Amino acid sequence: MLKGIDPLLNADVLWALGAMGHGDAIVLVDANFPGESVARATVSGRLLRIDADVDRAVRAVLSLMPLDGFVEDFAATMAPVDASIGVPPAVAAIQAEVDRAEGGSRPVPTVERFAFYDLAKGAFAIVQTAERRLYGNVMLRKGVIGPEE
Repeated sequence: MLKGIDPLLNADVLWALGAMGHGDAIVLVDANFPGESVARATVSGRLLRIDADVDRAVRAVLSLMPLDGFVEDFAATMAPVDASIGVPPAVAAIQAEVDRAEGGSRPVPTVERFAFYDLAKGAFAIVQTAERRLYGNVMLRKGVIGPEE
């Protein structure tokens, strides 16, 4: 245990967050996501885990990692295959955590399912959560910390 660091952030996740550079992405995924197979294509090459719901995992990650402020694709969630279901509860919870971390509204774009898989393969790391709600998947792109911070 370390002081001031969310206890959900285990050594593997802390390593990934520290090793990532500006513009690198970390993808937090639900329990249904094909984590093992997709993680093999990432920079880290292995699946990491956080034993919590995705919104709680997002809060933990964003407690240490700034989001990229220079790009429109600072984050992305997976769009439902059936658009008529509206915004899935897990996606609404993810959006709330992003807004909380950003100190205001910053809408997270959605990406078609298979495009999201491709996006995830290009990430630095995949973190599988214990999320059981559908569409509990989000890509977060690392920003910078200025010299004054």
